[in-house]
Amino acid sequence: MELELKKTCLDAYEAGGEVTLTQEETAETIVPDYCPDIARIIETTGKVFLHSRELRDGRGTVSGTVRVTVLYTPEGEGGVRTLEFAMPFTAETDGRGLTDCAALLAETEPEFLETRMLNPRKVFTHCKLVTRLTGYQRRPLCFSTDVEAGPELCIEKRQEPQHAILLTHIAEKDFTYSEQMDLSPGREGAAELLTSQVCPAVTETKIVGSKLIFKGLFHVSLLYRAADGSCCSASGELPFSQIMEVEGAPEGAEPTVRLQLTGADLQVDGGDAEGREIAVTLYLHATALLHQTQELTLLSDLYSTAYDLTYDAAPLELTSFRQQFTRRQTVREVLEIGVVADSILSLSVTCGAVSVSREGETAVLRTGADLRALYLDEGGVPLVAERTIDVSCQLELPEDCRITARAVCPEEVQGGLTDRGIEVRFPVDFQGAAAQQVKRVCVSGGKLSTDAPKDTAGAPSLVLRCLGKQETAWDLAKRYNTTIGVILSANQVESEGEIPRDQLLLIPRKRA
Repeated sequence: MELELKKTCLDAYEAGGEVTLTQEETAETIVPDYCPDIARIIETTGKVFLHSRELRDGRGTVSGTVRVTVLYTPEGEGGVRTLEFAMPFTAETDGRGLTDCAALLAETEPEFLETRMLNPRKVFTHCKLVTRLTGYQRRPLCFSTDVEAGPELCIEKRQEPQHAILLTHIAEKDFTYSEQMDLSPGREGAAELLTSQVCPAVTETKIVGSKLIFKGLFHVSLLYRAADGSCCSASGELPFSQIMEVEGAPEGAEPTVRLQLTGADLQVDGGDAEGREIAVTLYLHATALLHQTQELTLLSDLYSTAYDLTYDAAPLELTSFRQQFTRRQTVREVLEIGVVADSILSLSVTCGAVSVSREGETAVLRTGADLRALYLDEGGVPLVAERTIDVSCQLELPEDCRITARAVCPEEVQGGLTDRGIEVRFPVDFQGAAAQQVKRVCVSGGKLSTDAPKDTAGAPSLVLRCLGKQETAWDLAKRYNTTIGVILSANQVESEGEIPRDQLLLIPRKRA
């Protein structure tokens, strides 16, 4: 007869594939008529804005633009000018890495960006992009918890408690943020913005009913030209809060929110004659991943003391440990520039990909922080100095857990001039999660031969032996066709944990 199993199915997602794509983009750009001729290119910066993510037939496609800003000194004039243009791009997988995925997370970063002058009215830009795609499959977790059988069948069942962490929801939202940023007192007003950098950070998340509330800060850094032609820098923090629908979110779920800029518009407010107000409009895409901790019961083994029983078992892979982390490392370095500097115009840091190495339960995370300084020498000539600094941190985590992490510089870089160069200080935050998988076996189906009872005529009625190092009371009971209860009673102990391993045990056959 077929055994009737009690089964449970839980809705969940799991990572279905990770793909890294690299591509190179080039562009020739003509300097607009309203801009002066280029005498010398000072530096090139770029911001990536992703506009679309699409999954179709296992193929992932993302598209966006690299917003390139070229700072240069103009011919026949002093000061600094800027040239801005967009480089569109599309990245697509080959259709093998994201099969059956229902959700797609994407991140694109410029690994290399350079602009050189072809002539005073034309420039050539070369950009290398790295796109990392993660696909998530909607995969319900189904397992057996119990078996329904009458006492006359003499079925013994092994039910194991299991701690599991499930990714239950993936929610997305596009939103627009508009605010005014005031330049701090004592700074010159802005006539023209030259470069800008925006770094979003989520600082608080909370689920209320079917709503996810998340709050944070946008750290904004500006380089601008004042009315007298001088270059100035400014920075500020703009708070934000948003609400996202997460219908059916389980109580006590742990949300992780990722923010991605899809566009930015920063301008000097035309209504302010002094140029002290900056209008900031940001376009963002938010992705929320909700994890829930569940206590499960798995039916892992079966036998009958009266009849022959066979069953099928299915493997289960569960996340038993998950920990989000943020570790901050403060960097202090001297950037040697080889000349005498008059003043610092701007400092910026961009962190590369994070590598992970293991030494037992110690995980070492490393990233390369690309430091860039724009400064004026004694003669007022703008120059750029760059250096990559190795930054690392250590975490104590289970040996076989999987770590995913990114590194960001979430605050303004502090710096000052010294006789050795430019002394800088900045934080690097390693943000990520560690997850540990366990493999379990669960009964998926079973049959009981009720036509012919077990023949135990030749089996001993009593066995004397010790419990082996790797054995459990369940193993003994199943091997000798008895029950754990019978073994406990015969040896006058109350629980499995009290069974001695160094003494002979009485193992009587279970009587019908």
